[in-house]
Amino acid sequence: MTKRRAATPAESQRSNRSRAVSELLPDVGRAAFRKFGFVQHAVVSRWSEIVGERYGRVSMPESIRFPQGKRAEGVLHLLVGGAHAPMLQHIAPEIIERVNRFFGYAAVARIAIRQGEVRRPAPAAPPAAPPQALPAELGDSLRTIADPELKAVLEALAVGVAAGPAFRIAKIS
Repeated sequence: MTKRRAATPAESQRSNRSRAVSELLPDVGRAAFRKFGFVQHAVVSRWSEIVGERYGRVSMPESIRFPQGKRAEGVLHLLVGGAHAPMLQHIAPEIIERVNRFFGYAAVARIAIRQGEVRRPAPAAPPAAPPQALPAELGDSLRTIADPELKAVLEALAVGVAAGPAFRIAKIS
C-alpha cells in the first residue's frame, strides 16, 4: 500500500490554470532585483525622479546593502560617471534624504560611490505623427461597419495605406 504524502504549502498554492505573463513578471523581476541588492526595483526605474534630472543623468544606483537581519540603515551603492563623483559626494546627505523620503523610512544611512561609465537605456521613440485624414474613398466603405472596435482598426489601417509605404522592398527578378 502506498501512503499519500501531505501537500507542502508550495504545492497547495499551485493551480492548474494558465497564468498571464503580466501576472508572473513581478515575481521574476522581484527575485532578480533582490539577488542584486534591490528590495524595490522602483528605485532603479525612477532614479531620475528621486534625485532630479541633473544627477540622474550622471549616476545610477547599483544596489542597497542592509546590515544582517535589518531592512534599515543600508548602504546605497552608486555608479557615477567620471568627474561627477566629487559633486555627488558633496550632496550625499541630500541624496540620502531623498531616497529615504521615497522609501518612507530611514532605509539608507550612507552612500558608497564607484566611478564608472553610466549606461542609460536608449530614449523612447518619439510619439507617432498625428493621424492623417481618412481618404474619402476608403472612409465611405467603412461607414457601414457596426462594430466600433473593428471600424477603428480598419480606419487606422486605411490611414496607413493612404500614407504610402515607409520603405520599399526591391523587386526580385
